[in-house]
Amino acid sequence: MSAGAGMADELRDAPAAVRRQVDSANAVQELIAHCRRHPPRFVVTCARGSSAHGATFGKHLFERYLGIPVVAAAPNIATVYRRRLMLEGQLLLTISQSGYSDDLVEFSRMARSAGATTVALVNDTASPLAEACDIILPVAAGPERSVAATKSFIATLAMLMRIAAAWSDDAPMAAALDRLPDRLADASRLDWGPAADVLARASSLVAIGRGPTLAIAREAALKLKETCYLHAEAFSSAEFQRGPLSLVAPLYPIILFNPTDAAVSGVRTLAASLQAKGAVLLATGNGAGDRLPVLDSDHPEADAVALIQSFYGLVVRLAALRGLDVDAPRHLQKITRTR
Repeated sequence: MSAGAGMADELRDAPAAVRRQVDSANAVQELIAHCRRHPPRFVVTCARGSSAHGATFGKHLFERYLGIPVVAAAPNIATVYRRRLMLEGQLLLTISQSGYSDDLVEFSRMARSAGATTVALVNDTASPLAEACDIILPVAAGPERSVAATKSFIATLAMLMRIAAAWSDDAPMAAALDRLPDRLADASRLDWGPAADVLARASSLVAIGRGPTLAIAREAALKLKETCYLHAEAFSSAEFQRGPLSLVAPLYPIILFNPTDAAVSGVRTLAASLQAKGAVLLATGNGAGDRLPVLDSDHPEADAVALIQSFYGLVVRLAALRGLDVDAPRHLQKITRTR
């Protein structure tokens, strides 16, 4: 198998992974029925790595469409400090591709014993995490050979959209999910190649998002670090203006993931300011000055998922330009077990 073939193949399977999730409809309905009988005051997410960026996407969805506060767990409260939290009647959503990380499993067990409803959003439904939780939501990504998660991340975002759409009775979001597999295939054919030439010469960069694209920016920064050995930090467009703005310089690229909802106005204003300061700006969109082409807008959250599909294709190309095997990054393994 040639370098990058694993990730490239998995990207091509991402649309099929999203389609396979229709088989999880009963599990989603079980969760929603429980939440309607016992409405939680807040949702706690527990995740690491790319799955934590999925949790960021879930936070946006649940707060934006349901008005339910979402907080991120610190798993070491359970694994290191052995503290039991007051979670009775609340909802814990633990997200993991493998389901084998000890800290996620132990935190889920603690939350369950504390009276929380525990949900595993997981690719491996026979994993210890699945066994530790009340409800299992299969991501349905199928096997991933490449160390860096791609299709499992996309499938995680789609599953979170399914939960939000069903819980909020949001018909437009549900319809967008039906269209998402075809749009992912279209997004993979967009040419982000020119950006690879810019990034191949960089030593550090920033990724920026807002609303539904903040999770995309965070995932992009992680993928650049783990597959291209390129230091990258992610910020919301609001956070970036509180100190990190000093980083702007002609040799410091900025990837800007424009949302397609109400957040876009502020992000576009920042983009204009960055250009005036001489930034090397790689912005998504089809307008003047945008260098990363996108599909016509369909639904804000589905649009964000399509962005990461296009970005992953860029990563494969960038790693090749930097002489790296995107499927086998140094020092990393597919399953990381931490406590």
